[in-house]
Amino acid sequence: METIKKTIPEEHYTTRSGWLRAAVLGANDGILSTTSLAIGIAAASTTREPIVLAAAAGLVAGALSMAAGVGYMFGVKTA
Repeated sequence: METIKKTIPEEHYTTRSGWLRAAVLGANDGILSTTSLAIGIAAASTTREPIVLAAAAGLVAGALSMAAGVGYMFGVKTA
């Protein structure tokens, strides 16, 4: 008797890990850009208020950019 084998297309795990890659790159981008902004303002200021204001504005701008999809497109699709 001859056995017939059915070929099942394999789905590799690399195709399912896109969300993890996006989360890691997005978190890295958010931490680095906000920290860099706060350090730059801290180097030019002697008081705490401008540093906190700039860091908060950077967080909001980064969140809106990622929510709009622009950050995701440049951060993950081009890497």
